[in-house]
Amino acid sequence: MRTARWLVPALLIVVWLAVGSFGGQYAGKLSSISENNSSYFLPESAESTRVTELERQFADTEAIPAIVVAERGSGITGEDQRYLAEKGAEIAGWDGTMQGPPPIPSEDGRALELIVPITAKPGDVVEPMRELFASPPDGLSVYVTGPAGQVADIAEAFGGIDGLLLLVAAAVVALILVVVYRSPLLPLVVLISSVFALSLASVLVYVLADADVISLNSQSQGILFILVFGAATDYALLLVARYREELRTTGDKVAAMRTAWRATIEPVVASAGTVILGLLCLLFSDLESNKGLGPVATIGIVSSVLASMTFLPAVLALIGRAAYWPFRPMEGSAPPESGALWGRIAKRVDKRPRAVWLVTSLVLLVGAAFVPQLKASGTAESDIFLNEVESVAGQEVLSRHFPGGSGSPAVVIADASRADEVLAATEGVRGVAEAEITGTADGLVRISATLSDAADSDEAIATVERLRESVHAVDGADALVGGSTAEQLDTRTTSERDRTVIIPIVLVVVFAVLALLLRALVAPLLLIATVVLSFAATMGVSALVFNHVFDFPGADPAVPLFGFVFLVALGIDYNIFLMTRVREETLSVGTHEGTLRGLTVTGGVITSAGVVLAATFSALAVLPILFLAQLAFIVAFGVLLDTLIVRSLLVPALTIDIGRKVWWPSKLAKAEPTPPEGEKEDSRSGE
Repeated sequence: MRTARWLVPALLIVVWLAVGSFGGQYAGKLSSISENNSSYFLPESAESTRVTELERQFADTEAIPAIVVAERGSGITGEDQRYLAEKGAEIAGWDGTMQGPPPIPSEDGRALELIVPITAKPGDVVEPMRELFASPPDGLSVYVTGPAGQVADIAEAFGGIDGLLLLVAAAVVALILVVVYRSPLLPLVVLISSVFALSLASVLVYVLADADVISLNSQSQGILFILVFGAATDYALLLVARYREELRTTGDKVAAMRTAWRATIEPVVASAGTVILGLLCLLFSDLESNKGLGPVATIGIVSSVLASMTFLPAVLALIGRAAYWPFRPMEGSAPPESGALWGRIAKRVDKRPRAVWLVTSLVLLVGAAFVPQLKASGTAESDIFLNEVESVAGQEVLSRHFPGGSGSPAVVIADASRADEVLAATEGVRGVAEAEITGTADGLVRISATLSDAADSDEAIATVERLRESVHAVDGADALVGGSTAEQLDTRTTSERDRTVIIPIVLVVVFAVLALLLRALVAPLLLIATVVLSFAATMGVSALVFNHVFDFPGADPAVPLFGFVFLVALGIDYNIFLMTRVREETLSVGTHEGTLRGLTVTGGVITSAGVVLAATFSALAVLPILFLAQLAFIVAFGVLLDTLIVRSLLVPALTIDIGRKVWWPSKLAKAEPTPPEGEKEDSRSGE
């Protein structure tokens, strides 16, 4: 028996060391199997997807065009034309490229355009192309842009996922843990636990994504890394806090861990299960990029629970009080003085609960009033970069000298018997610079329409909408419109649909979980209302910050959806930690005193967990991608708002003011115990 006390923890540590050494390499390999082409994530029912399928009848390829644009302010020379033609011929001989048309001069004579169809991964070809054009003739500026250039730049922007992002996240978590526990060893142990959780998650995600069981993109990969660090640290905080508490009651470090583990596993599993259910609601998305995040994030949460509840307790059981050095919790010692702070906060909430919840609700409503200012109807693909990239610079040059959609035409597929009518309908659309028939096959005709505006711009999307309306009206043509701009339009439309469908589903799932955990209906409704109000305030403040501080061009429709899912799914943890403890205390001392005790006991842990989660999500901002920077701010601000205002003031004040009816229809709503007067005073003081 004495041998088992150290042998079992030692074996667990060995197992996790093996997981870490084997799985660590897969965190860096995830980028090699991630997909970042927007067409890959559209549903089969999308019009642009159907066009892509029909196009295979004309050419059995799914090439992505890279556009080489060369500019000379004084006018293109014969040497410039020969240079671009020679380089174009050289590129056409590379693996992963196809022969395109010869260089096309602009009407103003100051630019050349070379279109290179790419069949390989854009990043594998675009970077060598840019190196090839690194030394053009003096006075000539050359850029590689177009859809392939954008995909390559996105891959480059996400290149810091498995390096800089992890380093920043780990540094932030370590700093917070050092401040909270004032120990050099404990943060190291917690971080190792998080790294092992990420190793396990990376292996599982790699295997499933490589087998096409789940879809993975760089965006989901970045969120996975941050989510694992944040969740694993949050669960670790609960165990570490409870273990320190138990070490003050017994001199047996293994017995203390056994008690702490049993007390921690239930709330951790309950909260993790709720987060998983919330994230799996993304499976109702029609976009594979959103749908894929659900299973990916779920794997991350499961891995976090396993590492936090097996590796971490095994290490702590072996090293015991030394983990908290130099402030070791000794048997019989007094609890930390920080408990007095939350005792004072509980006392102030108790003094005027109605005033507290009215004032906090008013503050949140003021923030929510600015939600209409949030511009979340989509942005141009070139606007997703927060740093200067060649594809954006090249697109600006292209738009100055050629029709903006040059090289990325809209594609119309229709019945060949109606080719002339469809062509006329296409040419008559405002925003179409030119259109021509580019092929016929199996009774179908393909028409390429060059747009006047940049292919990824709002103006081009509006043109595609008009184009679809025009060609759909041609009787018997069964015309469909695709191409890169149409794909962007379909992605926006699908994202807006997902937002409308998934948010209510998440609310229903969260309500059902809370109702089962709290065995009541009123309390879950109250908590859901505070969640929605907190989210609305967060989005209102985010709108002000995005528009007037960061001057962002707008936001993708998926930003509010992801913000909601993460704030509700992760924020529900704090609801569970607080209200399950309140209910536990209510069973012995009543709702009033139970709420004060629950706030006093959980305040420190919830605040620490919220700060860690906010800080880890903030690390997403180190990647120069608009979507991730916005998500980082929304989640970080929302979690802090939820932790410091909603869970600390609004929810306790409402619970006290409503009283035992908050537990309706359970028996607690009808009758509850009343604590002795002396015990009542103790609970209010937080002593």
